[in-house]
Amino acid sequence: MKKALLAVAVAAATVASVAQADVKIGFLGGFTGPIESLTPPIYAGAQLAVSQINEQGGILDGETLVMPNADTTCADASAASNAADRMVNSEKVTAIVGALCTGATVAAANNAAIPGGVVMVSPASTAPAVTELDDNDLVFRTVPSDAFQGEMLAKLLLEKGIDNVAVTYVNNDYGQGLADAFTTTFEDEGGTIAANQAHEDNRADYRSELGSLSSSGAETLVVLAYADTSGQTLLRQAYESGVFTQYVGADGMVGNSLVGAVGADVLEGMIATRPGSPDLPGAEVFAEMANAADVDPSAVFAAQAYDATFLLALAIEKNGSDSREGLSQALRDVAMAPGETILPGEWKKAKQLLADGQEINYEGASGTHEFDDNGDVPGVVVEMAVEDGSFVTKGFLGQ
Repeated sequence: MKKALLAVAVAAATVASVAQADVKIGFLGGFTGPIESLTPPIYAGAQLAVSQINEQGGILDGETLVMPNADTTCADASAASNAADRMVNSEKVTAIVGALCTGATVAAANNAAIPGGVVMVSPASTAPAVTELDDNDLVFRTVPSDAFQGEMLAKLLLEKGIDNVAVTYVNNDYGQGLADAFTTTFEDEGGTIAANQAHEDNRADYRSELGSLSSSGAETLVVLAYADTSGQTLLRQAYESGVFTQYVGADGMVGNSLVGAVGADVLEGMIATRPGSPDLPGAEVFAEMANAADVDPSAVFAAQAYDATFLLALAIEKNGSDSREGLSQALRDVAMAPGETILPGEWKKAKQLLADGQEINYEGASGTHEFDDNGDVPGVVVEMAVEDGSFVTKGFLGQ
């Protein structure tokens, strides 16, 4: 009996030891709400990095990297704060990938991550408001600011001869920041903003707003919103009104669920932009790995989520423990030159170099990620268009 009890105790201790050995990087995503159709492939990109790390020997001294997740809803600051609080104080994560929507990222950072000393790397929060956070160097992103995307979208339309537009944007940090960048550049470059109106998300009827926008006489409607909520409804009702002949969107609208919901014939020729991956070796490597793992490498922010996860894991390895302290500096160390280049998937190589005391420089799936003082990165913007029922890539707009 004593031997049996001892065996049970040893087994229990072993299980507890294994549980304690897990290193946690949390994921905050909009699994419900205005980007729920965009979130699964973003999460899949992050999980691909986790699986590769574990397949190549794990993290630190062979520990398993795990990724608990929580739903911010994208639209509810309280939900985002609660989700981040669970990651920081209950799950005890070392770092966080996310959030995705800017409002969720700001709420999560201010109410949980920054007080808890937890590094966040967002793969999708593009609004300039992220740059302005008083974050103690804890909030980073692997996606360029909308200050850049808005500028590129404006220049793209003008190059196509579209110089008179009506603009409607979702009334939050994302919509406001993107609209400001777009309208400033559009007007500075000689275009005319015939109407410019905010709208509240997730309403059933935008006919009043559309009536005001269409009275401006503009034939092109720029919708800076979300594919699964206001953006979808606005486009459907705009089509029904019959007054606009051209539709334009940005990254929050780039999803084939939008085309399916509104109609391929309705959106044929729609113009959009999204952050993309530059023509670098890491992008090609990621595409091959993602396709092999049945992950869509072209999905919006999937490559950025992979990079955010891989970078945080490299930073933990560089830091030598799962401690939160010192992780932001370690993140800068592994992401930026100088150092031997590490491409996506090269976990075993990076781990050995770090063990040997060597410097590394991660060149990722979505860019080089040379973080500036605010944790922002340069990037590229991709031109998209709806053709034959889906969004297709037309080319790069800036590098």
